[in-house]
Amino acid sequence: MARDLAIDLGTANTLVYAKGQGIVLNEPSVIALNMQTHDVLAMGHEAWQMIGRTPSYIQAVRPLRGGAITDFDITERMIRIILSRAGISRFNRPRVLICVPSAITSVEKRAVKEAARRAGATDAYLIDQPMAAAIGAGLPIGEPLGNMVVDVGGGTTETAVISLGGTVALQALRVGSFDMDTAISTFVRREYGIAIGERTAEEIKVAIGSAFATDDEVKAEVRGRDLMTGLPKTVILSPEEVRDALEEQVSAIVDSVVQCLGMAPPELAQDLIMEGVHLVGGGGMLRGLDQRIAKETQLPVHLVAAPLECVVLGAGKCIEAFESLRVMFMEADR
Repeated sequence: MARDLAIDLGTANTLVYAKGQGIVLNEPSVIALNMQTHDVLAMGHEAWQMIGRTPSYIQAVRPLRGGAITDFDITERMIRIILSRAGISRFNRPRVLICVPSAITSVEKRAVKEAARRAGATDAYLIDQPMAAAIGAGLPIGEPLGNMVVDVGGGTTETAVISLGGTVALQALRVGSFDMDTAISTFVRREYGIAIGERTAEEIKVAIGSAFATDDEVKAEVRGRDLMTGLPKTVILSPEEVRDALEEQVSAIVDSVVQCLGMAPPELAQDLIMEGVHLVGGGGMLRGLDQRIAKETQLPVHLVAAPLECVVLGAGKCIEAFESLRVMFMEADR
C-alpha cells in the first residue's frame, strides 16, 4: 500500500512528509543537468554545492521561481527524484498533498498537479501554504478566532488572517529571501565593484543580515571578483550596510503585513492584539524581522519553533486524516 505524502514544493527547499513517518526528505530545490546529454547529475544538497562552480555544459538550476514552475519538464524530473528518495516506486504510487503559494494562478496550480501526476503520483491535491503553516504552528484555526500567519519563503511572502478554517484576509507578494540575496549582491557590486555569487550573498545574509539593529553586531569578510581587474578581492561589510541593502525587500514585507491587517474585520483585529502574529518560513528567520514587524504593527510577533518545517508539518497533519479532510482539499483546488 502506497503511503500518502505531503510535499512542500518551495522555491528554496523541498520537504516531504510521509504518513506515519514524519519528515523523510529535506533538500534544496536545485537540480544539476548535463545540457549536452540532458541527464540529471544531482539533486538537492549535491546540486546546491554546484551552483556557480560548474563548467558551461553543466547547469545547476532552480526549476521554481516565485513559487511557480518555470520549467515544467525539469520540475517533473525533480519531483520524480523526490518521490524515489521518499521510497516511492511505480508499483506503489502515492497520493500527494502539495503546499503551494496562494499567490500563484490557477494555470500554475494545474501545472503543479500535472507535474506531480506525471512524476508518479496517483492523485495530487493542493493546499495553500498559509493554511498549512497555521496548522503546523498549532493555531486554533477551527475556532471563531483571528489567527495571523506571515510566511516568508524563498520567492513569495504571504500574510493571512484565518478563522473558522478559512482565510478571511490575504496579502501575497512575490518577494522573498532570494530577492534579499540579489539585493546584497547588487549592493556589493555597486558600492565595492565586486561580483559575488548567489551562495556568497546568502551566506552574508545569514551571517550579518538583519532587519532591525541589535547590540551584538559584527562585521563580515567578503571575497569576490574585482570587476575592474578580474582578480580576487576581499572587502569588509558591516551589518548597517547589509541592512540598508535589504531595506526595500524588508519594507515590502512589512507593508504587506500592514495591508493584510487593514483588510481584517474589526472583531478579528481585536483577537490579534492578544494572539499576535506568527512568523514562519526560512526568510522569517532574518535577524530582527520579528522586531521590525512588531514595531510597525504594534502587535506581538512570534517566530514559530520550526519555521522551515512548519508548512510541511501542517500538511502532514492533514494527510494523517486524509479521508476526513478530502473535501477541504478539493475546495482548495478550485
